[in-house]
Amino acid sequence: MEEKDVSQIPVTDYAGRLAKSFIYNPLTPILAVFLLAIGYLSLVVMPREEDPQIAISGGTVIVPLPGATPKEADNIIVKPLERKLREISGVEHIYGVATDNAGIINVMYKIGENREDSNLKLYDKVMQNMELLPKGAMQPLIKPFDIDIDVPIVTVAFYLKDSSKLQNTDLFKKVRDIQQKFNEIDNVSKTTLKGEKKEQFNVKVDLYKLSGYHLSLGQIMNALKSLAVNVPDVKNRISDGKIMIFGVKNAITSIEDVGNVIVASYMNSPIYLKDVATVEKSYDIQNYKSAELIMREGDTFSAKKDQITLTVSKLKGTNAVTVSTAVTEKLATFDESLNSAGIGYMVTRNYGTRANEAVNELVHHLMITILIIAVVLVLALGWRESLIVTFTVPAILAITLFIAYLTGQTINRITLFAFLLSLGLLVDAAIIVIENIHRHMHDHSAVDREKSEIMVTATDEIGAPTNIATLAIILTMVPMAFVGGMMGEFMKPIPYNVPVALFASLVVAYIFTPYLANIMLSKPKMHHHEHHFQKDKAEDK
Repeated sequence: MEEKDVSQIPVTDYAGRLAKSFIYNPLTPILAVFLLAIGYLSLVVMPREEDPQIAISGGTVIVPLPGATPKEADNIIVKPLERKLREISGVEHIYGVATDNAGIINVMYKIGENREDSNLKLYDKVMQNMELLPKGAMQPLIKPFDIDIDVPIVTVAFYLKDSSKLQNTDLFKKVRDIQQKFNEIDNVSKTTLKGEKKEQFNVKVDLYKLSGYHLSLGQIMNALKSLAVNVPDVKNRISDGKIMIFGVKNAITSIEDVGNVIVASYMNSPIYLKDVATVEKSYDIQNYKSAELIMREGDTFSAKKDQITLTVSKLKGTNAVTVSTAVTEKLATFDESLNSAGIGYMVTRNYGTRANEAVNELVHHLMITILIIAVVLVLALGWRESLIVTFTVPAILAITLFIAYLTGQTINRITLFAFLLSLGLLVDAAIIVIENIHRHMHDHSAVDREKSEIMVTATDEIGAPTNIATLAIILTMVPMAFVGGMMGEFMKPIPYNVPVALFASLVVAYIFTPYLANIMLSKPKMHHHEHHFQKDKAEDK
């Protein structure tokens, strides 16, 4: 294509200036390839989630007061602290709970409040009002919660097979080792166990025997506490700079050791724990939280099995797909050892797989929508014009994806919904430009004009009204960014991405539509114009 001098073409709008600057610029095709490349890379690299993560901050304040009744805890702990915590800015709800021996206050901040600042304000307010706590109250426990890392993306249920000879406590030890390996995976924030059975000695005291020996439960507890201490004694450094540590091995190793603990003396004779209680080695029966697994085989259900659920959560803003894939791959490395021990497992939740499937499905629908737009444009404008307009759609989406990646967003259902919502609006500018170019090229005056002049003039002509129309649509999306509460945070990708996509549609339409039209379109032969030209020439003779 022969390059023409377009510098003398008069333009009045940014649309014409962009068209004139890029219509013969050798960097224009390179820019197109670059935009498509960064869009594809953004699609691959951006973290994927099923739903956008919503910033919810809050915390719990627990004040133990041994011996207090629920009514006392409510009057002297919960209510005074509630009054003070309401002074914190950004607090939306406060819930107080009074129980035996403790007062609990739950604080929830407004949606969107900074989590770190909220946690610091909660801690400062409690520490500033320690004098309000009654005498005998223990140090308050302040526990912030973070919804970003508390929701697991992978949960695995471990259970003992029927052929297994292990106990529930053995299952806990094995799962705990796997949990430690999961903690080493990149971008894993926390792991928890549900339904675990920890090994311990259980002492079941016979109250009738206790009364017969004139003993109290306090004496039994003090006797057992003295045996549960195993603190090493740290000595001075030796000559080579090492530290010498002396420790005493725990004296409790069997049921007999626990039973032979002397709890008191009666008539100059020792009273052993086995005289007033039954000792057994089992799991923590005082923990009433348990989990059971029911498996379905066809139309029948198997008997309930005790299970331990291992949950894995990810860091905020990281890719749920890559984290869940790393977890499942790490889990597969334990298959042989678990099978040999008679332990089975089942992945009961895989958020990464669901997120990947949701994103891929919406991307697939996005491609179908682009194809439908191309077919409609073929019928309305012609196949060359349709190709020109269709090219602008992936270029616009590429720019939007790249900007979303730079601003720390993730690809999720709402982000892609924003793209689908704006897809029909994205082609408006390109359609207006190509339609005006088409009209100018079929005008009788086009015979005496250069194609490049037609492209620039036609683009410049519709610049101002197209800018105003697009700006009006962008302004309709802006109020959505100020919607508060849960819905505002959930729908925030729409006002963030739709205006960016619409602005990108203008730039892409003004740069690439005239460039491609200048290459792909040709001026039609004007038979009517040639007839009049020959008639005028004959009259001159």
